Amino acid sequence: MLRRVAFSAASLIALAAAVSAHAADAPATPPETDNAVDKVVITAAPYAVSLDTVTSSVNVITRDKLDVLPPAGLGDMLNGQPGLRSTFYGPGASRPVIRGLSGPRVMVLQNGVGQVDASSLSPDHAVASDPGEASRIEVLRGPSTLAYGGSGIGGVVNVIDDRVRAAAPAKGFEGRLAGSVSSVDDGRSINGSAKFGKGPLVFAVDIDHRRSGDYDVPTAPVSSRLARANGLTVDPDKTVKNADVEVDAYGAGVSYVHDSGFLGVAIKKIDTTYGVPYRQVLAPIDPNAEGPVAIHLQQTRYDLRGEQDIDLGPFEKVRLSVGHAKYGHAEIGVDSGEVGTRFLSNGTEGRLELVQKERNGWQGAFGFQALDRHFQAIGDEAFVPSTNITEYGVFTLQRLDKGDWGVDAGLRFDNRELKTAFANRTFSNVSGSLGVFYKPAERQFLALTVSRNGRAPTEAELFADGPHPGTGGYEVGDADLRSEKVVSVEATYRYTGDRLRAEAHLWGARYNGFIEEFRTGAIEGDLPVLQYVQSDARFHGAEAEVSYVAWRSGDRSLKLESTYDWVRGSTDLGVPPRVPPWALTGRAIWSSDRLEAQGEVRRVASQNRVSTYELPTDGYTQVNAMITYKPIADSGLRLFVDGRNLTNETIREHVSFLKDFAPSPGRSVRAGFAWRF
Repeated sequence: MLRRVAFSAASLIALAAAVSAHAADAPATPPETDNAVDKVVITAAPYAVSLDTVTSSVNVITRDKLDVLPPAGLGDMLNGQPGLRSTFYGPGASRPVIRGLSGPRVMVLQNGVGQVDASSLSPDHAVASDPGEASRIEVLRGPSTLAYGGSGIGGVVNVIDDRVRAAAPAKGFEGRLAGSVSSVDDGRSINGSAKFGKGPLVFAVDIDHRRSGDYDVPTAPVSSRLARANGLTVDPDKTVKNADVEVDAYGAGVSYVHDSGFLGVAIKKIDTTYGVPYRQVLAPIDPNAEGPVAIHLQQTRYDLRGEQDIDLGPFEKVRLSVGHAKYGHAEIGVDSGEVGTRFLSNGTEGRLELVQKERNGWQGAFGFQALDRHFQAIGDEAFVPSTNITEYGVFTLQRLDKGDWGVDAGLRFDNRELKTAFANRTFSNVSGSLGVFYKPAERQFLALTVSRNGRAPTEAELFADGPHPGTGGYEVGDADLRSEKVVSVEATYRYTGDRLRAEAHLWGARYNGFIEEFRTGAIEGDLPVLQYVQSDARFHGAEAEVSYVAWRSGDRSLKLESTYDWVRGSTDLGVPPRVPPWALTGRAIWSSDRLEAQGEVRRVASQNRVSTYELPTDGYTQVNAMITYKPIADSGLRLFVDGRNLTNETIREHVSFLKDFAPSPGRSVRAGFAWRF
């Protein structure tokens, strides 16, 4: 597999030569400036790194983009970015799947520290942060995740809000407001924020509300494959039921801003209630089935953030981020109103970073991260015992940029302790990465990075023992599991021209002690027994993005974009479950000063390479379109109409546990506005 990655690196060099030939013939045009806000990646390192020179794969979704995207959970919002899919457990719960990995291998952060929720424990648990709150979202894959520890072994998603301001608004006040309505689910959403104060005190407030009901689909929700395999008579109603969602989130912050830094505090509350879709069948009917379930999630979160310029030996800046959260969710029978199981998670996580002075192209930072969290499950389906989790990590990131070439390196030590009433396990891991980059010509960038990471098992992987309807099995942990280790290689090519931008990543990862659930064949309480075991695993894949300005005249232009991703995985036990098939997206965007129109076609392949007991999934072609209009020139108001899945295609996401009885929504038309003031 690593030989294939080395061969792919040679392919990148060939691609670089081809792009260079195009660039030599292309006429010079003024550079685009609409993505200027994306240039510095906050999550990649404590020091400034431009998006054009990051040595691994990064995506940034700005607030301008979030304002017009369909309101959704975090996984669904990011679905379609290169290398990303969604766990889609109905509209209420979704987490990102990055390069075929999800759950405890994908770390979701808020402002650089953990969510302190229970979303990684089960796919039906929502993330306690809604994209409507964010000022931007950054996604990291590959070696750049090292600074965040083993739980980011598959990738890191950082939801960045703007409640603690680092600077005062330019005019003393700024705000935004966005809202939309949608047809397929009778959806309504509105979110907004305001910042005010010329300093030294700056205040921020924000609100986020969205609501939707059961949604329409092109066919009966239960798939014909599942019906044939289990002898089911399906309900022909073309509506996914018990899929309603209501999200309310609001927050406020105040910061003290001065010439050499800032310090501030913020509070956020989120209250979410959502239904969990179920198998809609007419026969056979299980008389002992618990019936439809809804989940009520609440979290209160406090954040402390600050940054201060200093002159302390080799260091020029200190940065602090601390989050404390109290989380709980209840799983409630819709018919009875009774609470079956409660999940509670209370804790604090923080990180402190010392940023070095830049010296002749050398940047660096040292950091410390700590977590103290108490998890508790109470009720009939409390399959994981109460667990106290403490963790600390120390790390350093170093970068040497000599213009035409450079080196990126990182080193981290982690210690994690998990303690229950009957067991106590401690894990220590050392992770490191080394990357080299080279600029063979102006606007071109080549990088090759090797990393070695370790991940401690989670409380579920170690101590689970009970029914877990979220995964459809009776889960059994193994208290003797060891840390999961992975060696990965990633090759990157990037071209950033005036009209053409291209980026490609080829990567491979070899796991030692890969933790996965193995279906033993035993049955416990009508559920198959899923035993956590360890084996060796290999994953590899590719991602590519291309953007080309085909025509430009004054403020009018036509841009063509395309993205592609592919991943393949295998373990000693066979094919791992829920590995996504390849996807190819093409997009055309016509824009002027006041009008933008775009059309998109996305092809997702079928997935027939499946694990034991997993059903194949058909491919689909999704067609989307959007028109955005500024009714007043040079204003911050945009009106838009958005059509999704215009051909009413049946869409079943292979990575979703619910793919065979809760497909994605059918044709939908959405109208809305986004206003910056």
